[in-house]
Amino acid sequence: MEAEKMDENEWRYHGEGNKSLVVSHRQRCVVLRFLKFLPNRNKTPEEIFHHLQNIVYFGKHIMKQFFGEKYIHHGEVVQLSLDFVKQLCLKIQSERPESRCDKDMDALSGYAMCLPNLTRLHFVEHRPILCIEIKPKCGFLPFSSHVSQEIKYKVCRYCMHQHLKVAKGKWKRLSKYCPLDLFSGNKQRMHFALGSLLQESQNNLKIFKNGELIYGCKDNEDSLSDLNELAHHLKPFFFPANGLVSGPHCTRTVLKELIHVITLALLSSTDLCKAGDMKIVPSSQGRSYCEASAFSKELVRNGKNKMETSGLPRDCLLYKTLQAQMLDMLDIEGVYPLYNRVEQYLEEFPSERNMLQTDGPYNESFYEKLLDLSTEDDGTVGYALTKVQQYRVAMTAKDCSIMVALSPCQQDECSEQRPVLLTSKSRFTFSLSVLDLDLKPYESIQHQYKLDEKIVNYYLKNTQAKDDSVMSSLLKGNEDCTLVLHKM
Repeated sequence: MEAEKMDENEWRYHGEGNKSLVVSHRQRCVVLRFLKFLPNRNKTPEEIFHHLQNIVYFGKHIMKQFFGEKYIHHGEVVQLSLDFVKQLCLKIQSERPESRCDKDMDALSGYAMCLPNLTRLHFVEHRPILCIEIKPKCGFLPFSSHVSQEIKYKVCRYCMHQHLKVAKGKWKRLSKYCPLDLFSGNKQRMHFALGSLLQESQNNLKIFKNGELIYGCKDNEDSLSDLNELAHHLKPFFFPANGLVSGPHCTRTVLKELIHVITLALLSSTDLCKAGDMKIVPSSQGRSYCEASAFSKELVRNGKNKMETSGLPRDCLLYKTLQAQMLDMLDIEGVYPLYNRVEQYLEEFPSERNMLQTDGPYNESFYEKLLDLSTEDDGTVGYALTKVQQYRVAMTAKDCSIMVALSPCQQDECSEQRPVLLTSKSRFTFSLSVLDLDLKPYESIQHQYKLDEKIVNYYLKNTQAKDDSVMSSLLKGNEDCTLVLHKM
């Protein structure tokens, strides 16, 4: 990439999260990722280069071990002309969501990460491409003895957090999506989870067609018209013969095919990797369903108390994601005191920070320490730091995104080297990738502890208030009934 020849008009706004902003090239399958900062930040170009290089090394040397070589695209750090970056920053500003504009794109250092554009399949020429980006979130309930609130063993973090987010106005409605349904391996539960994401995508589902965002990240009332429009985009992929009637039946049928294909892709075999056989915890520990899940509530309403759990195939990407997430063996309540132990030690011996690898380097030595699955605290700083680092990696896996890219192919065109998914009317060449794998900051442990407390307390207060309201209505109904009987 030649920095001096770059033209901001060849790039377009692609999306952004809390910590970075992405632009994509109009012709080439590449994106540039820039860090974001609050106004008046005082980071030097050298610090930003080091930060980006750490992201590359963490993906290259650590997360590749968990997920496998072909699913991680770590990219490289590039230096760009400041004039190009400033012009680009001005060009895309009007396209940024207002809710994300509290932070500015870094236009002062000249450094960015160059990565492949995962919304396109690189091995398909002149073929339409459909790409589904899913942020599955945490797929298990805590099993740590350090958990102080019983509710955390029964209701997952995602479902609890929904209540707080709606109360704060981040979302208008509670989502029916529950990560434990997606990670169950049971197709019925997975279909329900993916259908719930389609109805209420929030920032957990995006769909791209030929690199353009066509669905996701909206929070408006008219989700039905959005789904009808989505089905219109998808119909040529799943029903190329165009032999389907229009209307609600068409929308339901097309979306059902989409959900079916995504499920097949998520359960498909992946390549071998070092962590593939690492069993963090026996599947019998902790319950396999969340009491707040709309799916489990529906089962209870229908008089079925047994939740089906097929379990994930050990070689699928969801299984590997779950294994990385389950490095969180102690829960934040068990990790926070260990973090304080490390902090106290570093206050006394600040020069030890580099030797302890609190902020890297992310190499083989760092990875080897992550494989120590002992939970017996020997009182050392070494034990404490290992558990803190495992927690950070687990949090990274809990916040990663999985990209499913699909491209239609005819039977005679499908190469034996490429995986293929078959549906009733179509066949697809597909690829899977994992992204958003920046290691969660060491300093965020304290924030995570306070947030966890806030989420749980609000959920308990909110659900208790609803229970009290229901009980009050029942009692009032009984009083009215008694009065009527008394009168007679």
